[in-house]
Amino acid sequence: MYRLTTILITLCTIFLTVLAAPLRIDRATTGSLEKRTTHSGEGTWFEVGTGACGYTDTDSDPIVAISAEIYDSGGNCNQWIHITNTDNGQSAYGKTRDECESCGSGSLDMSPGLFEELSTLDTGEIPISWHFMSKDWSP
Repeated sequence: MYRLTTILITLCTIFLTVLAAPLRIDRATTGSLEKRTTHSGEGTWFEVGTGACGYTDTDSDPIVAISAEIYDSGGNCNQWIHITNTDNGQSAYGKTRDECESCGSGSLDMSPGLFEELSTLDTGEIPISWHFMSKDWSP
């Protein structure tokens, strides 16, 4: 009886060890997982033209200028951002096409057309939260 109990406990231990072992994920076939960071700051608007990313846009385009701190060397150019006006809950998507020298790290400068999806231009400045969408995402 003692021998049977020992074998049973050993088998249970092995079984539980196998279940607790972490799985190996091949990032080459499954893609990499990116952590989404939600930023908070102020949203303002500006008159659009040729931005730091090298594209010429118009005021009606959904354009975003990100802070110089985040812009760095333009690695986020053409990446979409989901923006929410935290006062009224309105949200919209904008495309990163410019750098905002005067913006704090969590703040965004938006084209008039994009800003109007969140508030009126007369408001001038709104509290926002935002995050980058996946690099291959597009509305």
